[in-house]
Amino acid sequence: MASAGEAGKLWGGRFTGPVDPEMDKFNASLRYDRRMYRQDIKGSKAYASAIQKAGLLTREEETQIQRGLDQVLSEWETGSFEVRPSDEDIHTANERRLTELVGAPGAKLHTGRSRNDQVAVDTRLWLRDVIQEQLEPLLREMITTLTDRAEAEVDILMPGFTHLQPAQPVRWSHWLMSHAWFLRSDLRRLQQLTQRVDSCPLGSGALAGNPFAVDRAALAAELGFTAVTPNSMLAVSDRDYIAEFLFWVSLLGTHFSRLAEDLIIFSTPTFGLVHIADAYSTGSSLMPQKRNPDGLELARGKAGRFLGNCVGLMTALKGTPSTYNKDFQEDKELLFDSADNVTGVIRVMTGVVSTMTVSADRCRQLLSEGMLATDVAYYLVRQNVPFREAHNLAGKCVALAEAKGVPMRQLSLDDFQGISAAFGADVASIWSFEASVEQYQAEGGTSRTAVLKQVAQMRESMAAA
Repeated sequence: MASAGEAGKLWGGRFTGPVDPEMDKFNASLRYDRRMYRQDIKGSKAYASAIQKAGLLTREEETQIQRGLDQVLSEWETGSFEVRPSDEDIHTANERRLTELVGAPGAKLHTGRSRNDQVAVDTRLWLRDVIQEQLEPLLREMITTLTDRAEAEVDILMPGFTHLQPAQPVRWSHWLMSHAWFLRSDLRRLQQLTQRVDSCPLGSGALAGNPFAVDRAALAAELGFTAVTPNSMLAVSDRDYIAEFLFWVSLLGTHFSRLAEDLIIFSTPTFGLVHIADAYSTGSSLMPQKRNPDGLELARGKAGRFLGNCVGLMTALKGTPSTYNKDFQEDKELLFDSADNVTGVIRVMTGVVSTMTVSADRCRQLLSEGMLATDVAYYLVRQNVPFREAHNLAGKCVALAEAKGVPMRQLSLDDFQGISAAFGADVASIWSFEASVEQYQAEGGTSRTAVLKQVAQMRESMAAA
C-alpha cells in the first residue's frame, strides 16, 4: 500500500514504497510554478469545456468543475489557498483542491490530459501574458521616451566617440536615437517571438496525442491561440520558445547595458554631460560627497545574469532525448527570473532617461577643433582631391598644428597652402561645429533634418507595429 504521502499524488498508484523526503523536495516545483495558477486554471476550464463537448463530461459535471475552478482561482487571488504536502506542482495543487470542492467530477478533468501538455500550455499562456501585458508596453514607453527627448533636444551638439575617444561632433538627439533604434529592433523581435509562442499544445497528452476526439482547434481558440502545435511529441518537448525568449532578454539586456555604460561615463564629473536624478542614484556609506549611478550599474550587471539564464537552459536542453523529460522543469525558474528582472531593468532605465538632465553647455565645451580633422579632408575632397590623398593632407595639418602648439583654426592660409594648393581662403568655414553636423544630410545622418526624419520614421514605425 502506498504511504499517505503518495496517496495524494497523481502518479501514486504504481508505487508501493514511500518516496525519500529529500527526493520529494527535490522533485517539487510548486514553490515557483505556483505563479502560473491563473494560467493553469484557465487551461483547465477550457479543457473541461472541450471534454464535455467530446462526451466525457455531462453538462452538470462541467458546470460543477467550472464553478469549482472559479473557487480555486478566488482562493489563490485572496491568498487563502492552503498548500498541502502532496501538492507537487501547481497542476497537482489545483486538481487536488478542485476534487475537494466538487468531488468525483474533479477526478474526471484530467481525462486524456497529461501534465506534459498541461505545463506546456501553462508556460505559453504565462509568457504570452507577460509579453503582452508588461514587456511590450514597457518597451514601447522606453522607445517613446528616447524619441521624445531627441525631438525636444535636437539642437544640442555633443562629441561623438569611437574607441571612447573624441571622434566627430554629433547631435545629442542623434545619440539618443541610436539607442532607440536598437530597442525598436528588440520590440520587433519580441513581436516575432510572440507569434511562435502562439501555438496551443493542449490536447497532446503525454506524447501520443488525445484519444477522445477533443477539438484542439476549438480548444486553442478558447485560450486565445491562433494555431495548434502540429505534432504531439513536439508539443510536450518544445522549449524553443523559452530559449528564444531568454536569448531575447539577453540581447535586450545587452542593449540596455550599453546605454547604461554610456550614461555612467557621461555622468562622471570628468565628462559632466548628464546628471542622473537622485531617484536613480545612491550615496556612499563612507564618502558623503558620492553620487553613485547604481540604477545604471545594476542594469548593466543584469545583462550577465540574463546571458547566464539563457546558457543554463540551452545546456539543460542539449542532451535530452525525445520527448518530455524532467530536465524541462529547470526552464521555469530561469524564465521567471529573466522576465522579472528584465521588467525591472526596463522600468528603471525608462525612469533614468526620462528624469536625467543634459548640460548643453558642457556638451559644447567638450567639442574640440581636433574633431574637425575629418572635415578638413572633406573640404579637400570637395576641391577634387582624392579622399586617400585628402586624408593624408589633413593629417599633415593636424601634425603642423601640434608642432606649433596651436589649434588648427590658428594655422595661417600660408600654412595650409604650404601643405596643399587646394586650400583656399574659405578654409576658415571649416571651423564651425554646426556646419560640421549639418553636412551629414544623407538619411541616417546627424544633421537636424536627418535626425528629425529619424524621429518621424520612429513614430510611424511604432504606430504601425
